[in-house]
Amino acid sequence: MSATAKPKNVALFVTCLVDLNRPSVGFAAVKLLEAAGCTIVVPKAQTCCGQPAYNSGDKKSAKAIATQVIRAFRGFDYVVAPSGSCAGMIRHHYPELFKDDATMMVEVGELASRTYELVSFLHDICGYRPENVRLETTLTYHDSCSSLREMKVKDQPRALLGSVDGLEIREAEDREACCGFGGTFCLKYSEISESMVDTKITNLLASGAETLAAGDLGCLMNIAGRLKRRGEKMKVLHVAEVLAGMGDTAGLGEGEN
Repeated sequence: MSATAKPKNVALFVTCLVDLNRPSVGFAAVKLLEAAGCTIVVPKAQTCCGQPAYNSGDKKSAKAIATQVIRAFRGFDYVVAPSGSCAGMIRHHYPELFKDDATMMVEVGELASRTYELVSFLHDICGYRPENVRLETTLTYHDSCSSLREMKVKDQPRALLGSVDGLEIREAEDREACCGFGGTFCLKYSEISESMVDTKITNLLASGAETLAAGDLGCLMNIAGRLKRRGEKMKVLHVAEVLAGMGDTAGLGEGEN
């Protein structure tokens, strides 16, 4: 820990994909936040951030979901999500949803100001660096669109991964290019999405890395699924799993039928 005061009373926004598809990411996030000196609460009333409805143009449903999230996360010093996409929804798109509601905008702005993506929170706010964590592999990092462009997360994961013993980072050519997931985009434009993820995978494999890491589970599931269908062996992990010393567990797409 740095001389930065230890943040307290941190609420973890688990996210739908972590809760339903990769709970180990949530456990890794808790482990990291506790190691960084935080007191963690996981509000039971939390649900989706409302992004699928928002991206589909259903503003009414998105506002209803967002209102529930705002209520569930009142009173915490910080709200942290292991997803730049969900954190970006709260920080950047909630204000857009409620721009015509002056009363709600006060609370929306307050929530947005204390909402962070996990890795940037650990690095920028906590001054945290992992200790005694080892993963013997070569790793390439994918910058998800929301993390990179909305939450300005780029150097932070690489700085923290640089403290993992035995880990060699190999940058891919198009590390900042979209993987083709884009939430509902991959459903509405499946052929374009497939072409995008194939290009992404070609460049990831060309890096020579054995393992892929990223901070957004949607991207990771999309890439892992396509890797498996192509018969490729690259291991896929959330960056939180690597930093928490859980990188030796099975990656996404492994052990599935």
